[in-house]
Amino acid sequence: MIDENEFFRNITLKICGNLEIEEGLHACIQYLFRHMPADVIYLDKYERDLGAIRYIARANLKKGERMNMLVPVSSEAMARAAADLNNILIIHGPVFIINDSEATPIARDLVRELGHPPSSIIGIMLNVGGQHVGVVLLAAEGANRFNKQHAKLFGTLKEPFFVAMSNTLKHREVLKLKDLLADDNRYLQGELRRMSGDEIIGANFGLKQVMSQVQQVAALNSPVLLLGETGTGKDVIANTIHYSSARSDGPFVSVNCGAIPDSLIDSELFGHEKGAFTGALSQKRGRFERADKGTIFLDEIGELPPAAQVRLLRVLQSREIERVGGVKTIPLDIRIIAATNRNLEEMVKNKRFREDLWFRLNVFPVSIPPLRRRTSDIPALVRHFIKRKAKELKLGEIPDLAPGAIEVLMSYEWPGNVRELENLIERSLILHRGKPIRFDDLVASPAKQIDANTGITEDEALGLDAIVKKHIERALEKANGKIHGPGGAGELLGVNPNTLRYKMKKLGIPFRKQKK
Repeated sequence: MIDENEFFRNITLKICGNLEIEEGLHACIQYLFRHMPADVIYLDKYERDLGAIRYIARANLKKGERMNMLVPVSSEAMARAAADLNNILIIHGPVFIINDSEATPIARDLVRELGHPPSSIIGIMLNVGGQHVGVVLLAAEGANRFNKQHAKLFGTLKEPFFVAMSNTLKHREVLKLKDLLADDNRYLQGELRRMSGDEIIGANFGLKQVMSQVQQVAALNSPVLLLGETGTGKDVIANTIHYSSARSDGPFVSVNCGAIPDSLIDSELFGHEKGAFTGALSQKRGRFERADKGTIFLDEIGELPPAAQVRLLRVLQSREIERVGGVKTIPLDIRIIAATNRNLEEMVKNKRFREDLWFRLNVFPVSIPPLRRRTSDIPALVRHFIKRKAKELKLGEIPDLAPGAIEVLMSYEWPGNVRELENLIERSLILHRGKPIRFDDLVASPAKQIDANTGITEDEALGLDAIVKKHIERALEKANGKIHGPGGAGELLGVNPNTLRYKMKKLGIPFRKQKK
């Protein structure tokens, strides 16, 4: 006669010793077969909300297999089963025995549903707080195969089976969430690539030289510095470099250095440990850490404060970081692409940007021409934006251009570059819905004033900050002081309104109420 303690210990190790429940059930039935009849074992979960039993796993003497089979069980059937348990079944604690499946309707239907011959069944009811949550079923072909001694022995396994079912459900939920997260990540990366990296308008014309440089550097790990005015598409070129490289399956993490407050820059870039500062309630990975095995794109690099420039220099030199409040050094495998619309060389001379960081970043500079210097690309860009915006706005049909519309666009100076053109197309689609698209409100920029003595334009005679300031003031004047929303200076300039406010504050441009 087997010792119950030894039986419990051995079978608990087999049930709970495997992360995959089907493997645990397989080991379990092989052991059970030595002490009682056993052909197949099932682990089921009762889902009250669905009024059904979900089969989680099963095993026979040859193998175990995962299941996700839902069998409806009405409340009337459950009531009949309860009556059967009270009237015709042998019961020992949480254990019930049906020694002839053909004599009990719910057992007969269950055995037939699962494709088994008439059998004897022994089961353990798994209950929590008086609520039925599941059952373990052991079946053996034929009638009268189980007795009270089997029930007593089998009943000792209630707790191990309950723990095994709980762990299995939690494990499967984690795997499901992990799969969903991976699927979402693939979808978002695909959308990002589709929107920003797959198609470069002007690759064979105005951006031909840029694309040639991209092809030269994409396969390498060298830092790239993208230079160009706001709205020229530096983010698109950065995407193209990433997705043309061997890192294309890795993450692409974009950081707008000008939009992060100085007090948060370290935490955002390098992460922090729990308790590193007030409000750090948990550990956080920074943007650099998230970009491991991929690419980090540092837009508006010229806006980085001096202290952050020092720490960025260390990352470039050693490819490692430390989280704020941490002592552990975290190695990184990343590629850095930086971008700016500012003259970093001039900033170095004025001690506003570190010279050593400038040398590290300026390994492979790529200058992206403004739209006014590649007007040959405007027709293709217009067609591209009309198709994309019409789809986003759910317009159905792609509208036509009014006669002379392209000529108006070709004669404009485009201070906001490609982003301004994109916003203009969207606004025109909204204003001229169902009609040919016109740009009557777009006034061609006046010719720049040339200084007779110096031979340079008025804008070129100013310092960089003065040019930016003057440009923002012009946009504010045109927008009647409005910054955010349709027709605001942010839209006209093609920049985020928060970024524009930050620049206005930095350049000393006063905020004013919108003119009536």
